Amino acid sequence: MGLIDRAMGVLFGSGRNVVAETAEVFRVNAEARDAREAGLRGEALAQFGAEFAKARRSRFDRLMDGLNRLPRPALALGTLGLFISAMWDPEWFGARMQGLSLVPEPMWWLLTAIVGFYFGARHQTKGQEFRREIAAVVAAAPAVRTVAPVERDAGENPALSDWRESTER
Repeated sequence: MGLIDRAMGVLFGSGRNVVAETAEVFRVNAEARDAREAGLRGEALAQFGAEFAKARRSRFDRLMDGLNRLPRPALALGTLGLFISAMWDPEWFGARMQGLSLVPEPMWWLLTAIVGFYFGARHQTKGQEFRREIAAVVAAAPAVRTVAPVERDAGENPALSDWRESTER
């Protein structure tokens, strides 16, 4: 019994588990890996939440954003309504289309310019907002804590070493 106790003491004694430590050389500790991945996932979610958090806006800003969202659905639904009305009451539809054919061509150009500039300006505004948000995220990127890789390559990679040095500055 003394020999077995000493052997078990060597393997599992003094707060160490030699079997587990030896096995971890050949296989990643699943519990530690899961803990690292959970931490990394939590940090990524926190970063995404910070990226997409919007500043508090006034009632007027929210109202104007709501009004700015109306023209596209109104145009789409209005066009569908025209198709439905053409099938429902062709005479009524024909009278309306005959009226549209009397509109002078310069007024169609004006309508095209107004609608084009409206949607173009909105597209440009949203694009600038998006670029501003990306710039803010990139500016905050050095503050994001990096997580050590789970496993390292056996060979040294010069590009990876340069990248690690640049992120540690």
